[in-house]
Amino acid sequence: MTAETDWGGAPSVLRMILGRQLEELRSRAGLTYQEAGAAIGVSHSTIRRMEAAKVARLRLADAEKLLRVYGVTDEQEIDTFLKSVREANKRGWWHTYRDVMPDWFAAYLSLEQAALQIRAYESQFVHGLLQTREYARALLTAANPHAPAEATERRVALRMRRQELLARDTPPRVWVVMDETVLRWPVGGTDVMRAQIDHLIEVQRLPQVTLQIMPFTNGPHPAMRAGAFQLFRFRARELPDVVYLDGLVGAVYLDKGDDVVVYRETLDRVSAQATPTRRTEAVLERIRKDL
Repeated sequence: MTAETDWGGAPSVLRMILGRQLEELRSRAGLTYQEAGAAIGVSHSTIRRMEAAKVARLRLADAEKLLRVYGVTDEQEIDTFLKSVREANKRGWWHTYRDVMPDWFAAYLSLEQAALQIRAYESQFVHGLLQTREYARALLTAANPHAPAEATERRVALRMRRQELLARDTPPRVWVVMDETVLRWPVGGTDVMRAQIDHLIEVQRLPQVTLQIMPFTNGPHPAMRAGAFQLFRFRARELPDVVYLDGLVGAVYLDKGDDVVVYRETLDRVSAQATPTRRTEAVLERIRKDL
């Protein structure tokens, strides 16, 4: 048993990895949730939550007891696992923005920061990783009309901070398909939209970014009923692909194989139907001239 440490600095994602490792060890040991819980003096629901990464933090003492109950005797392996537990219990950089961020969004940031690949379909907005400061400010002001200016600026700062992952030595692969509607919608006015399109022209030239446009003229397409969604893939073998769907008061995270396949295949079909990447820049320039 080894604990995966190349997880991109996202504590809750590391808890997911450790939880899956604990689940595998329990299964190998032939123990039920009830038996594992009884062995260390906790409820079966606590064991379930630990394995599903639905605890705020993993207790070192509980993790060590479970490893020994599951038959792990190598002290170096135990020490390595516990070091990962300590890392998983650290707060992510986004914790400092908790005053302007819903609790459920922290899980999204953890996924985004740890991803090897981020694929997305956008039906209304430019993807957050590709937005300019002015575009983001206009969107966030419209979404939170009664928020103080200081709170809006902190939300903008959070969005800009997220984009730093594109400048990493090993950034994630970002592949976004967006409807032409996104670029025709006058967010912030003409000047803001022109600057946003200029930014998209620049950022889509990055080797780690793929951007495609779904033109009006293509008509109906497979993602039209889905709305915006994202698909995350990770380096760690313990983690499945995860689909993210957001709403006004919460988010849904799907990792069941059958569910993920539907969204992955939808992305594949939309990508095949959208404008080829070699023509993306020309499409962006044409739309900019129309503004």
